[in-house]
Amino acid sequence: MLSTMPHTPLRIRRLLEHGATRHGTAQVTTATETGVVSASYADVAQNAARLARALRDLGVHRGDRVATLMWNNQQHLEAYYAVPTMGAVLHPLNFRLPPDVIAHIANQAEDRVVIVDASVLPMFEGLLPMLRTVRHVIVNGEDADRPSARRVSWHGYAELIASQPAVYPWPDLHEDQAAAVCYTTGTTGAPKGVVYSHRSVYLHATSVSLPGHFALSHAERMLAVVPQFHVLAWGLPYAAFLTGMQLAMPGRFLAAQPLVDFIGAVRPTKAAGVPTVWQSVLDHIAADPARHAEICSLQEIVVGGSACPPSLMRAYEERHGILMLHAWGMTETSPLGSISRPPADVDSAAAWRYRLSQGRFAAEVEARLIGAHGEPLAHDGQTVGELEVRGPWVTASYFKDQGEDKFHDGWLRTGDVGSITADGYLTITDRLKDVIKSGGEWISSIELENLLMTHQDVLEAAVIGVPDEKWGERPLAVVVPRDQHAPVDTAALRDHLAELLPSWQVPRLWAVVGSLPKTSVGKFDKVALRELHAKGALETSAAA
Repeated sequence: MLSTMPHTPLRIRRLLEHGATRHGTAQVTTATETGVVSASYADVAQNAARLARALRDLGVHRGDRVATLMWNNQQHLEAYYAVPTMGAVLHPLNFRLPPDVIAHIANQAEDRVVIVDASVLPMFEGLLPMLRTVRHVIVNGEDADRPSARRVSWHGYAELIASQPAVYPWPDLHEDQAAAVCYTTGTTGAPKGVVYSHRSVYLHATSVSLPGHFALSHAERMLAVVPQFHVLAWGLPYAAFLTGMQLAMPGRFLAAQPLVDFIGAVRPTKAAGVPTVWQSVLDHIAADPARHAEICSLQEIVVGGSACPPSLMRAYEERHGILMLHAWGMTETSPLGSISRPPADVDSAAAWRYRLSQGRFAAEVEARLIGAHGEPLAHDGQTVGELEVRGPWVTASYFKDQGEDKFHDGWLRTGDVGSITADGYLTITDRLKDVIKSGGEWISSIELENLLMTHQDVLEAAVIGVPDEKWGERPLAVVVPRDQHAPVDTAALRDHLAELLPSWQVPRLWAVVGSLPKTSVGKFDKVALRELHAKGALETSAAA
C-alpha cells in the first residue's frame, strides 16, 4: 500500500520564497565600517533575484560553481540564495587558508566566478594568477575599476545588480542537485570537497531549528559569528528564512571589543561560534566589568568546531547567566550531528554532565562505535571506540576524490574517538590522530587540556604526544599563561593534574608560549605544534 502524499521536492527555492513572504519583515543586520546596516528578508530575496540575473548574464549556467571570499554580511546571504536557487553551486572559500591551498581548492572545484569583499582584495589579487578557471570577479564594497587580465573581468556588486529586475524565473530543480560545496580544512592531508544537495540543506535547516537543537523561531535573533565559509555557517542562513529568526552578521569585526559593541547595538538572543572567540569576549568583559550589560541580551551560545573548556561554560553561566551548549559536527555532516541539551527530567548536577558531553544525536543521524578490529562496540557510556555516522545530510563520498579510507560499509569514519550512552549522548575523548598512545594505554589530550584550563594561571592549553623510548609516546603540555608578565609554575600545574588524574597520565614535559597556533576555523593546530617540536622550536622542560 502506498501513501496518498505527493512527492514534493525539498529545494532551497522554497526556503527563499517562504522567508521572503511569511517572514519578509525579518531583518539581517550587518556590522560595517560606517555603522550597522539592516535589510529585510524581502529585500534580500529581491537582491538574490537581481544577482541571479546578473550571474546568468555573465554566462553562469546550471551546475557552474560560484565562489565567495566574503565575511558574514548581507551580500553573502544574498549569494547563499541566488546561486543554488538559480541552479548553480555555491562555493564559500576560506580566506584564512594559505593562498596555495585556496588556489588548489578553487581550481579543483572549477570556480567560474568569485564574489569577493573589498577588504580582502589585497590577498585575492595575489591569489588571482593561480586561479585557472575564474573568468569574472565581483567586488562587494567598492567600485571594481580594474583592468581585465587573463580574460578575467571585474565588476562592482552594487553596480552589477542595480539595473536588474527584482524577480527571477527560478527553475524547478531536482532536490538531489548540488546546491553548495565546502572543503575540509585539510589538517590531515589535502582538503576534500563535500557537496550538499538542496534536499540535505533543507532537511538540515529543519532539524537545526528544532527545540531540542538550536531552538530557532521568529522570536530570536542569532549572532552568526561562525564564518559563512565554515560549513555554510552551520546552516543558520537557511534556518533563518525557514523560521523567521533574524540574523546579526558581524562582518570582519570579530575582535572582542567591536564584537561586544555589535552585540550591544543589535541585542541578539542567541549566538554561534568557536570557543576561542567566546574566550576573548569573556576576557574583554572581565577587564571592563561595566561591559557586562552589552551582552545581557544573549541567552544561549552554541559552540562547536572544537571542544569547549568546561571552565568557559561555567564562567558564562555563573557570571553572565548565558547558557553555553556544545554541538558536534564536521564539514562532512553539514555539520549538525549532536547538541548537548540535557534531558528534561534530570537535576542540575546531572544536567552539567550532559552539557559537558557533545550531546545527543539528531534523529536523522545514525551513530555507532567501532573497535580496533572493526567490531561494533556497546553504547554504555564507558566503552570507547571510533565514531562512525550516516544520515541524509552526512556525505557518502568526496568531490572528485572517493577517499575510500574515510568510508566503511556506507558509514562515515569521523576520526573522532569517544563513547555513547544508551540514550544517545556522545562524549568525544579525542581525535584518533591526537590520542596519546603511552605504554599500551590511551591518554586523552582533550581531557588534559580541559583540566589545565580550569587552573587560574592558564589561558589556553594544548597537549600533544611526543616520542618516548620507554613508553612510545608521552604527553607534552603547551600552555599560554593568563598573565603574560608573570612566570608560570609548571610544577603547580603538574600537581593540579595529579589531583585529578592517574599519575601515568600527567605530563612531565611542558612548554610555555605566548600564543598557540590555530587552524583557519579557530582550533588548536596540533599539526603545527608537532612540527615545531620536531624542529626543536618549542622550548620544553620537565616540571620542577
